[in-house]
Parts: sequence; structure tokens; C-alpha cells
Amino acid sequence: MSETAPAVPTRPRAVLLDVDGTLVDSSYVHTLAWWQALREHGRIVPMARIHRAIGLGSDRIVDHLLGEHRSGDDEAVVASHGALVAAWHERMVPLPGARDLLRRCHDEGLTVVLSTSAGARDVAALRAVLDADEYVDAVTTSADAEHSKPATDILETALERIGVPATECVFVGDAVWDVEAARRIAMPCIGLECGGTSAHELREAGAVGTYATPSDLVAHWQDSALAGS
Repeated sequence: MSETAPAVPTRPRAVLLDVDGTLVDSSYVHTLAWWQALREHGRIVPMARIHRAIGLGSDRIVDHLLGEHRSGDDEAVVASHGALVAAWHERMVPLPGARDLLRRCHDEGLTVVLSTSAGARDVAALRAVLDADEYVDAVTTSADAEHSKPATDILETALERIGVPATECVFVGDAVWDVEAARRIAMPCIGLECGGTSAHELREAGAVGTYATPSDLVAHWQDSALAGS
């Protein structure tokens, strides 16, 4: 059964955007890195299962994947994952239309927030990949949230920072965890399939609309939640 999507504001004042898998083509980098990190610590988890967990923060994903089979070395696994992802920083690229989406949001007068729970080093690398800081008003990192998505911490921090209520914002993400976090605070979420999650799954989670890539969203701007209801 699909979840009920929050109402789309008549005229959004701000847009919050996830980064990994939404603006930067990194979902499968994280999948591979978690697979390798777990393997280094004696845990073999199928990549398909890992990919479906991408979007959960480092504080959640090991427990989500291993459950009762955790061995107490979570911090070491997380550290291994971080080092493996860092080796990819210079090879990452924006997803199609990522910069165009940020520029369009800015030009339309929306307050633009990169709302990610990635660590500071990863966020710096992602911002360098996007090369679009002139269109961004605020950025969050893992230091701004006690708990990662689907908890609402990172979104609530972003809202406090820009002084806009959730009901006057739109979130853009690529994972069901993004949609769930936004739904919990009555913020409509647009789902992008470019992180590897299908439009059907995103809509079932409560997305108000789905698009293939940032470029696809820009092309259909007037019909999207970013243009208002």
C-alpha cells in the first residue's frame, strides 16, 4: 500500500536536496565501498541488499545489514567505508542536469539547501564535484544530525537554519529513506530514479512525483512540485 504524500505548497519557498545519488552519481560507489568494507571485516553481504540500504547513514546501515550478526566492529567497518569512498572522490561526476537544477531553483527564488548527512570530508568533495556553490544558500553535514534518515534530524536542522517551515518546502531525494524522512515532517518529496530506486518504489513510499534525473526534473519543472500546486 502506498503512503499518503504530504500536500504540495502553493508556492514553495525553499528546496532541500539530498546529494549522493540525487545530484552526484555516487550510489553505486557507496554500494561497492560498503560491500568491500564489510568483506574486509569478515562479512559477506550481497551488493543488491546493500544498494537497497544506501541512503541510510553510517550510524544505521551496519546494523540494518547485519542485525544480530554484528560483531562489535561497526566503527572499523564505517572507517573502512569512508576510506574506500574517499579514493573515488576525484572520479565522481554530477548526475545529468544537477547544476542546471540547482541554478533553476536559485533563479526561481527558492532558498536552496544541500541537505545531506555525509561527513565533512565527503561533503567538501561533493560540493567540488557539483561546482555550484553560487546557487546554494546552506549545507548540512553529519555533524548536524544525531540520527540519519529516515530520522528527520538533518531536515529539521536545515529548516531551522533557513527559517522556513516544512510545509513551505520541497525535498528532492533518490531513496525511500529520503521520502520517509520528509513525510514524517509533512514535507513533500520529489523522487529521482538516478540513485537506482524505481519510480514505483518512490511513489509507494509517498513521493509526490518522480523523475529519471535532475535534467528530467528541470525539463518538467512547471508540472513538478517545485513550481507549486
